[in-house]
Amino acid sequence: QVQLVESGGGLVQPGGSLRLSCVASGSIESITAMGWYRQAPGKQRELVAVITNGGRTNYADFVKGRFAISRDVTKNTVYLQMNSLRPEDTAVYSCTAHTLSRAYWGQGTQVTVSS
Repeated sequence: QVQLVESGGGLVQPGGSLRLSCVASGSIESITAMGWYRQAPGKQRELVAVITNGGRTNYADFVKGRFAISRDVTKNTVYLQMNSLRPEDTAVYSCTAHTLSRAYWGQGTQVTVSS
């Protein structure tokens, strides 16, 4: 079992920045990749970014150049640095950890971009 706890969401003005954090605990040795998804009201959940144990990253087109995912293995933590935020980035952002058998999800953190 893997447990995930996110933090760092909140209200920010357009053009602003936020950094989300996700701390993993439990069977962390089984994790092969971690990432962030988001879900806006009335929309399907969508991938934002993912990072593998080897450090390879993948981003959704709509965040390329604005968001950056990173991982501190010593702290069992994955980060999502979000810059140049737009109102359309408003959503619940959820952390995910992937193992060979399943994916685990955090409870999500709300990000609201509004003036």
